[in-house]
Amino acid sequence: MTRPSWDAYFMEITRLVSQRSTCLRRRVGAVLVKDKRILATGYNGAPSGLPHCLDVGCLREKNDIPSGERHELCRGLHAEQNVIIQAARHGIPIQGSTLYCTTRPCVICAKMVINANIAVVYFEEGYADELSDQMFREAGIELSIWKSPAGGEE
Repeated sequence: MTRPSWDAYFMEITRLVSQRSTCLRRRVGAVLVKDKRILATGYNGAPSGLPHCLDVGCLREKNDIPSGERHELCRGLHAEQNVIIQAARHGIPIQGSTLYCTTRPCVICAKMVINANIAVVYFEEGYADELSDQMFREAGIELSIWKSPAGGEE
């Protein structure tokens, strides 16, 4: 029996968190971790107490907005935004933590990650966002695409 590495373990949990998403276009999950402990989780969806896109339809689809553009024209928050908000709501310090995401952070989320002083970001897939990548580099935050290793303990 081979145990998953810590990174593989947390990325698998991130995939599970994404299943709570209420977005009709893309399900995204995010998990903040420090010292091998989960600090908070988040997924993309409408603000608490408001109707979800699952219930009222997708504003972006109705207006033919391409993926990766005009982020403000959406009912939902991104998973990265929600994970940071959840930690803040519960008074959990996240400085120096690692963020695992199913999707590459957009520039809006990159700015929040930088100001939250998150140290490392792993993501599985997503559209390229040159400004996001540039800002992560300038801030000295490690941004890495997650490539599942063959297995093994870490």
